[in-house]
Amino acid sequence: MELAVGASEATLKSLLSKLGALLAEEYALIRGVRGDIQFITDELASMQAFLSNLSKYEEGHDDQTEDWMKQIRDVAYDIEDCIDDFAHSLRPDPRGSGWVTAVRKILYEIRTWYPRRNIATQIVDLKNRAQHIGERRTRYGVRDPQPGKKKSNLGGATGYLAAENQDVTRQLVRAQQPVGVKDMPDLKKWIHEDGKREKTGVLSIVGFGGVGKTTIAMDLYTKYGPEFQRRAMVTVSQNSDPEAVVRNILNQVKPLSNNAERRGEDSSGAVSLGKKNPVIATILSRIRLPFPNQKQDNGGGRDKHEQIKKELKNCLADTRYLLLIDDVWSSSTWQSIWKYFPEENKKGSRIIVTTRFQAVATTCSAHKDQDHIHLVDVLSGEEANSLFIKTLSECRGNSARQSNQTKVPDRVWQMCGGLPLAIVTMAGVVASKPLMIRDEWIAVCNSLFPEPEKCHKPEEFMRIINYCYNDLPSDLKTCCLYLSIFPKGREVSRKRLIRRWIAEGFVSEKQGLSVEDVADTCFKQLIERKMMRPVEHNSNGSVKSCRVHDMVLEYIISKAAEENFITVVGSHWSMSTSSKKVRRLTIHGSDPKRAKNVDSMNLSHVRSLTVFENLDKLHFKSFKTGIVQVLDLEGCKGFRESDANVSDICEMILLKYLSLRKTDIKNLPNNISKLKYLETLDVRETEVKQLPTTVGQLERITNILGGDKRRQRTLKLPKELKGTMKSLRILSGVEIVEGSTAASDFSYFTTLRKLAIYRIHHNEDIFKNLLSSIQYLSGYSLQTLLIVDESSEFFKTLESMSPSHLTDLRALELSGKLLYLPKWLDTLQHLVKLTLSATALCTDNFLVIRKLNSLFSLTFSISEKQDPALAAILEKNKSASRGEIVVPAGGFSKLKLLRIFVPLLPSLTFSKNATPHLERIELRFKKLEGFHGVDELGKLQDVVLTVDGHASERTNSILDGLKQRLEGKCNLIVNKYHD
Repeated sequence: MELAVGASEATLKSLLSKLGALLAEEYALIRGVRGDIQFITDELASMQAFLSNLSKYEEGHDDQTEDWMKQIRDVAYDIEDCIDDFAHSLRPDPRGSGWVTAVRKILYEIRTWYPRRNIATQIVDLKNRAQHIGERRTRYGVRDPQPGKKKSNLGGATGYLAAENQDVTRQLVRAQQPVGVKDMPDLKKWIHEDGKREKTGVLSIVGFGGVGKTTIAMDLYTKYGPEFQRRAMVTVSQNSDPEAVVRNILNQVKPLSNNAERRGEDSSGAVSLGKKNPVIATILSRIRLPFPNQKQDNGGGRDKHEQIKKELKNCLADTRYLLLIDDVWSSSTWQSIWKYFPEENKKGSRIIVTTRFQAVATTCSAHKDQDHIHLVDVLSGEEANSLFIKTLSECRGNSARQSNQTKVPDRVWQMCGGLPLAIVTMAGVVASKPLMIRDEWIAVCNSLFPEPEKCHKPEEFMRIINYCYNDLPSDLKTCCLYLSIFPKGREVSRKRLIRRWIAEGFVSEKQGLSVEDVADTCFKQLIERKMMRPVEHNSNGSVKSCRVHDMVLEYIISKAAEENFITVVGSHWSMSTSSKKVRRLTIHGSDPKRAKNVDSMNLSHVRSLTVFENLDKLHFKSFKTGIVQVLDLEGCKGFRESDANVSDICEMILLKYLSLRKTDIKNLPNNISKLKYLETLDVRETEVKQLPTTVGQLERITNILGGDKRRQRTLKLPKELKGTMKSLRILSGVEIVEGSTAASDFSYFTTLRKLAIYRIHHNEDIFKNLLSSIQYLSGYSLQTLLIVDESSEFFKTLESMSPSHLTDLRALELSGKLLYLPKWLDTLQHLVKLTLSATALCTDNFLVIRKLNSLFSLTFSISEKQDPALAAILEKNKSASRGEIVVPAGGFSKLKLLRIFVPLLPSLTFSKNATPHLERIELRFKKLEGFHGVDELGKLQDVVLTVDGHASERTNSILDGLKQRLEGKCNLIVNKYHD
């Protein structure tokens, strides 16, 4: 068992930074304390260097070394608590000269004598502890790392450069055929061709962990899901509450009337101009990405069993539904879930279950005439080799490593025993170590599995994941351990994760890169090393969210528990912590039993708190509010206007990251100004409509995230922001209105990288000032601009904008009625993403856009709102192009994604060589006039069409012809929706 050295190193790195800052400040210290702090700083710096050396050696550590490392960790934690108490309970000494300052200093020393005395005592004790730990290493013979035992290839795994990982590799996530499953004819027949069978059928996919069950299930779910009226996917586990699982399913399959407000935005991210538009909303209810957010209706947790059962039956009884229930551990769990489903459903519904146990599969698929069991086995030698090579080629920068692949012996993938997860994981390590020679790889394989031994069991896979984890540099180990915060099966947002890393102090500026760029590099490294897998990409090609395989997550949680790095309550795996002091707490459930576990803990040392359900029985006063730095309550319910929870939060004076996203909070209190260190404030998708005036006092704020683009809700800013917030980088979801922050005041935010405006009030002065501010900011850091202008009056002023100021824009979204594109648009040569909502879709506009040489994704969308201006656009689409839209040849040199969402799509024709690198086309329409030239697009891989289920015969005829032309050339997915 090896201690997680990376977490200890990160703790010391953060602490040394604080100690240095403390010594730089002029505090009135008790005599000798400043020297004690300097001694502690020097001692811990030496300890950090020693730990860094330990992390670079292959051999495991003996018990003495591990115990000594734990002592370092514990004293470092306690010193950090003390320093935080000290630095923020006492202000620096009054500065200046003269008799007035002298009197102030005397009064200050008298007033603060007791807290300074108390802190001095603590520092002396901590100094002694640090000194004894250093002496104990020598006294008990804790050995130094032996020379010559360094890990090989430091230039590979542990010597990666952040700057080298800033190359932008933009790609799209697409459904891929699972390796080793071939065409799965029996499964396709069961789910697709046997739709005439009226009774609900259950498919059980069984196999041990890491063999690819979920991959197969998701492939079926993605390919055939559009044929079903309702669908949902949930992840179960050994300790799951069946009722909670059912509530999750219910939340996903609720009729539109219950979910319209929650899903008012199409999958493109474009804002629908028609509120509660039935056609668009219906489309949304039918289009679901894999693994939808598992947002639970916590109010339903208080419903009685029969009430939930009745509601679910009402949703599913008369519809054809598809459910994916992943990782069922016991027959009793399945039976508890199954009893909620309608007994009489004669629509040919299907349920896909994955499980590790044959007995569970037999219980789930008990009816041989309508159910099916599919056994997943390990890959054959040829399939394993194919997966290994394929994974290597997917790794970033692998083209430069191709010449070294011959140095990798077959033994690397052969020792994985045909287990896909093990093969993919080892391929990630190989790709990160291009300098290792064949003999070194042989040595690695023999250390893991002495020949001819292979990986045959899930528990044996832990040897491989342990090697991959230990090969990570120390900072990546820390970032990796942090993944244990998130529940099994949960999609993890990239931006959420890296903002939290920054707030925790795990990453810092280096090699000339900002802290955000370094954090992004760490995220990419963990993706490339297969410690987590991308689930969804943004339309600009960057990873939007990822997921950790449950076996990898189980390992990470065990490591985090060993280090007392994170304490998990309500996890799928029961992990005991090695210390009674909880430093980072994550609560995955809030039932009474789990709440009791929290009550028994020592919460006075918690620096990071994450809650995934609701705030019942959780009182923030239980925590030592002065040291909490990260508070993530995304999706929680339990805030009430009369509740003191929000005011308690504002007592957490060290807070750097505060997420209240998707909570039921309505107002932020004025005392939020106490959060002087706050960097991220996230109130998206809440009832918060206006920030308090005191928010202008948050001088370190970096990200203000508000509003709700789906429901067209906005966030008003106080006018007091003028001249403050000099570090603001992201301002999202705001409304520009008279009486709030003036449009001209945005010019003060020269560090702003993203500005998203969801509403602009019609005012000539506002328009003029906003236009000027945008141009001014573009000359500094602005890279992303999003403007929603329902009246479209502001857009009429865009033509007067000088193109020379916008040349650095990377992403632009204009949501409003645009008949003509601004003339300066074709000068945005760094633009990667362009989204145009309610913009005329015609050949002339394509002629303008094709000149954008960096454009990766292009989206057009028009809602069906009954508006004369929109009607004019729809008519222009047809008349201006004479009934045809032509995507011209030339240009579009980097375009990979094209999306067009309009009710009436005129005949769309791709000229020869029009989009040489286009990989994916997404179209959504009620009526299609024609679709030509698509079969000539050489790089095209996916065509996704979403069409009205009551489309005309002509439209259906065009689709049938398209299926024939594209068969064998690319993936064609046709989704149908019904009003």
